Amino acid sequence: TQGAIIDVAVDARKASKTFGQYVRAELTPENMSQLWVPAGFLHGFSTLTDDTVVQYKCTDYYAFECDGNVAWDDPELAIDWGIDPANAVLSDKDAVAPRMANFNSPF
Repeated sequence: TQGAIIDVAVDARKASKTFGQYVRAELTPENMSQLWVPAGFLHGFSTLTDDTVVQYKCTDYYAFECDGNVAWDDPELAIDWGIDPANAVLSDKDAVAPRMANFNSPF
């Protein structure tokens, strides 16, 4: 692991009192922190340094049919990603992600 990220988990459980709320943590080798993301939460991160390497511990294998996403810059979520939005580099999938209000959560 190297570099630094802002790691975010958003509650996507429809019946949850905290639906749409998020937690945010800065993870670096120096602070040796981790973020546990339970089932029913969306997860994303932004890199804060060049050549960042991120490691995951997962409870199961990746299942494409369970994959979903929400716009990283959704104003209703108002997540501080720690970067200038003009410099954000997104995957094709993330570039067209719906807002949280339009996300059909399976949870």
